[in-house]
Amino acid sequence: MAPNHPATATVLRSDYQKSVAAYWDNHQQDSVNLLLGDVDGLYHHHYGIGDYDPAVLAGPEEGREDRIIAELHRLETAQADLLLDHLGGVGPDDRLLDAGSGRGGTSFLAHQRFGCRVDGVTISEYQVGFANQQAELRGVADQVRFHFRNMLDTGLETGSRRGIWSNETTMYVDLLPLYAEFRRLLEHGGRYVCITGCYNDVTGGRSRAVSRIDEHYLCNIHPRSAYFQALASNDLIPINVIDLTGLTIPYWELRAKSPVATGIEEPFLTAYREGSLHYLMIVADRVGP
Repeated sequence: MAPNHPATATVLRSDYQKSVAAYWDNHQQDSVNLLLGDVDGLYHHHYGIGDYDPAVLAGPEEGREDRIIAELHRLETAQADLLLDHLGGVGPDDRLLDAGSGRGGTSFLAHQRFGCRVDGVTISEYQVGFANQQAELRGVADQVRFHFRNMLDTGLETGSRRGIWSNETTMYVDLLPLYAEFRRLLEHGGRYVCITGCYNDVTGGRSRAVSRIDEHYLCNIHPRSAYFQALASNDLIPINVIDLTGLTIPYWELRAKSPVATGIEEPFLTAYREGSLHYLMIVADRVGP
């Protein structure tokens, strides 16, 4: 699938990338992702969509925290399922790429659904090791593999991918080189699906709430327009854009009441409610020679 494990200096090419990798490597025991993933063994690194069941809060005190954790996990899995719904016609002989794969949750869901080979790339060596261990435990290590690679330069074969997705990872990279790499990797007619938070150009620059999110996660949330400019520049033509903002607010409302609340919930809720941050799904096809 991918070349052998490269040297760290080859993958992490800037001080910023080194700081991001260190952030995720040092958050090995983060309670949010691990507790939610422990529900069924699918470990995600993204947020959720859909209304939560109010019974998880209204029920008896005993077991309430467990009910909240299970419901948050249900919502984040629903988000991953929605992304996969938009990958188009994928068959068992196709190959997919999870760009910024985290602990591998969406990659495993993709393999379960399509029966195809999936590669995940991440700049966190810890995440690579964790996800590959999960692949071994699931008995799919020959079909689902994770690599210590930079998604701006994956080293994978040109035209080798039927589909690529990035799930809340594009805020860590520059979009033009990212989409140039995705253009290279996708076959003609291949599909790219992105779920991301992006700030609202109409309201001006980053709001205070968006800036707090950037600071918390060491990321750089892009303006909405930057996505469409970078996609068009690389022959990735959107066929569907879905505003998920209203669908993700309930997740954050429930998480704010949960035992895994970190304090970042309020900036997200503020930004979404005031309209300075959008949560979008962009579906694009690769055209051109």
